[in-house]
Formats: sequence, C-alpha cells, structure tokens
Amino acid sequence: MPKIARKSADQKRAEATVEGFRRDLGPFVVAAETTRMPMVFTDAKAPGHLIIFVNDSFLALTGYAREEVLGQRLDFLSARSGGPGAPSQVEDAFAAGAEDDMESHYRRKNGEVFRAALFFSAVRDEAGDVVQNFISLVDLSKHEREEERLRFLLDELNHRTQNTLASVQSIVLRTLRGHADPSLIDTLERRILALSKAHGLLGRDNWDAVLLRDVLDEIMRPIDWNGHSAPRISPESPNVRLSPKAVLSLAVVLHEMATNATSHGALSNGSDGRVDVDWGMVPTPNGQRMRLQWRESGGPLVKPPTEQGFGSRLLQGPLAQELQGEVMLDFAPAGMVCTIVMPVSKEAAHDA
Repeated sequence: MPKIARKSADQKRAEATVEGFRRDLGPFVVAAETTRMPMVFTDAKAPGHLIIFVNDSFLALTGYAREEVLGQRLDFLSARSGGPGAPSQVEDAFAAGAEDDMESHYRRKNGEVFRAALFFSAVRDEAGDVVQNFISLVDLSKHEREEERLRFLLDELNHRTQNTLASVQSIVLRTLRGHADPSLIDTLERRILALSKAHGLLGRDNWDAVLLRDVLDEIMRPIDWNGHSAPRISPESPNVRLSPKAVLSLAVVLHEMATNATSHGALSNGSDGRVDVDWGMVPTPNGQRMRLQWRESGGPLVKPPTEQGFGSRLLQGPLAQELQGEVMLDFAPAGMVCTIVMPVSKEAAHDA
C-alpha cells in the first residue's frame, strides 16, 4: 500500500469516531488494546465498514502504522487477485450478519503474504442495532511452517524406514542363502515386503489412521493369485480407519492368509475356489469390536493340521497380541475361515 501523504476524509472521520468509541466501550476497548490477539473494530453504519480502531497487535502483524489503517476498508489487506470490481470476502461476511469466520491470505505492508483466520462479531447498541463490527485475527503462518516441518520430518522418517527394511531384507537373505531352504528364504522375504508395503501406506497418509480397504488393496496388489480372482471384499463392509500399530500387524496377518490361500488353500494351483472378506462392528463383553472374516471356499478338502505351523503360531500368538484381539482359525472341510476380533478407536467405531 503506498505511503499516505495526507489524511483522507474517511480517515479523518474514522479518527474523529475513535474518542466516542473509546468512551462508549471503555473497559472493552482497553482490553482490546492490550491483548496479544490482533483486533479491529469497523463502523457498521459507514459505507464500506471503515476501520475505526486497531490494537497494537494488529499493527505488529501487518506492519502498518495506525494512521495508515484508520479509515481503510478491512479487505485492503487481501492478497487475493482481482481488480477493483472483485467481490469482498469481508463484505460478504458482514452481509451474513457479522457472526462468521473465514480463512484467507493477506499481505503485510512489506509485501509478505500470510494466512490468517478472521472471526467476526457484531457490536449492538441498546436498541439491538449493529453499530460496530468486531474482528479478531489468528495468524496461521506459524502453523503452516510447523506443518511443513512435520511433513519434512515424516518424509525423512518414511525414507529412512524403507531404507532400514531394505537393509534388513538384504542382511537376512545374505545370511540365510546357502544355509536354509530356499522356500523359507522366499517366505521371509515376502513377509518383510508386506511390512514395507504397510509402512509405505502409513507414510503416504502421514502416519495417521488408514482405511482398512486401503490396507487390503496395498497388501493384495503384488500377490500372484494363480489365475484366480483376488479375494472378494464385501461392498457392505463399512469404512473403518485403523491406527498405525493395527495397520502394521494386520498387514502381516493378511499377507499370511493370502500366502496360505495361494499355496495350499482355495486359490492354490489346480483348485477352483474363492475367498470372501468382510468386516463389521459387533458387541462383545469388552465393548464394540471389529470382526473381520477371511472365508475360503471351493478349494481342496481342508484337513485340520496335526501340529501348529509357524504361520498359525504367528497369527494366534504375537500378531494377535499386537492387535490386542483374537485371531481364530477354523479348518472346516469346505474351506478355512480366519476370524479376527480386535478393538478399534471410538472414532472408527462411530464411522462404521
């Protein structure tokens, strides 16, 4: 904004209003002057809602002197593109009754753009008429910088995690090669890959809650289904978001189920089976829990194992503990069924 060489008529009228404004709203104006939150009052009856009061915090935020601000329209700070005829966000807020809030980008006197949230309130006289508009601002620039820093740290964490998993995979394979059965090495490699996929999914969503459907899609995508259709996910299953810990554990569980189905179960070579997956919320003595079922059918006749293999021990032992739930395997002749009952967050349960 160019430097003001002389006072405009609007500015003079605004300055003349200040003393009466201070007298009428006395203690409130004193509080507004001393608070660290940028605050503005505008004249609701003047065309354009001209500024009649700003506190020192507002001047520090914008870089303007008080005489450069009084008598101006509040949207003179706007950094939005558009000519003189562009609609005013502030005017729209005033027209809505001055009981609103909005976020936008604004420009300091030095040209620097910042993002701020504006909160509007109406000041009414004894008759209930709006005589002033009160606006407080929250500078969101610091929040933006902190968000950018956190995004950078998360990207770095994701990168380092993927590198670490790749290093672990390389060390394990080099150590076991020539000393263990090749099928065991391949199984271990695939388990590490499933864990890496889960980490990648969490990194994509900034290590926030992740949809169960996305976990299934990420883990199932690279698997060779021996010419069969991939597991059929029930469209009626609700959207459930899982915590990072649950995502990592469930990714390994799903990988084990898919590996078993393609090696020995309904989706193995020579079979004509299928796998159905569904989930939903169920009441339990411990409250609402999510129950997920993996059901195989149409494959080879299932015989209960005479002894518990590594996969079963993994599913019903450490992984069940990590999920803070139960993993139950039913080796029914028509097809194996895996049932997982686990807690989810209150937000996930509410969404479901």
